[in-house]
Formats: sequence, structure tokens, C-alpha cells
Amino acid sequence: MSFKRASKVADLIKAEISDILLKQINDPRVQGITVTGVKVTDDLRQARVFFVQMGQRSCSDETMDGLHRAAGFLRRELGKRLRLRYVPEIVFTFDESFEYGDRINRLLAEIEKDD
Repeated sequence: MSFKRASKVADLIKAEISDILLKQINDPRVQGITVTGVKVTDDLRQARVFFVQMGQRSCSDETMDGLHRAAGFLRRELGKRLRLRYVPEIVFTFDESFEYGDRINRLLAEIEKDD
């Protein structure tokens, strides 16, 4: 499997999951979720979905539970929307890169203020 294909599939999955979460999932535990990225294995069997939640610095157990419970529905909807032989298993991971970037920005601002 080429890297290019996995990258294209990841982009499609990101767009579709974002749309499904916004329009079809009514669970209050997953409100305010933004999908920041998707990494797909080379064999397209697993998709790791990275997300952040508006106003949250970390992921609550309730949010993860809501996403895990919605994973089957999301996978079924992806199967309807995408033309893939196998619909990847969805694994949700809280994206800590935004928190890390925010921390770096705060440190840089603090250094600039000290000078």
C-alpha cells in the first residue's frame, strides 16, 4: 500500500468523521469535538483519530466513553460514505499537541516579557 493512498484515505476519513460528529451525533458528551488529524495504518485496517474538545485542556472519561460508544456508528457511516474494501477500526486519541503548542507560546511570551 502506498503512503499516498493511506494519506488520501486519512483525509477522507477526517472529513467524514467531522461531518458525522457535527450533524448526526447528538450525544452531549461529544459536543465541541474537533477532529485534528487521522493516521491510517498502511493496510488501512485501523484509523487513529486525533481530536480536541473546545474549552478543555484534557480529555474527560465521559468524552472518551461517548466517542467509544459512537465508534461503531461512525464506522458504519464511513462504510456507507467511502468506497473501501475494509472500513478501518476507529481508535480515538486526545491530541495533546495543541496543549504543547500553547505551553510553548506561554513560555515564549514569558521570556519576551522578561527581556
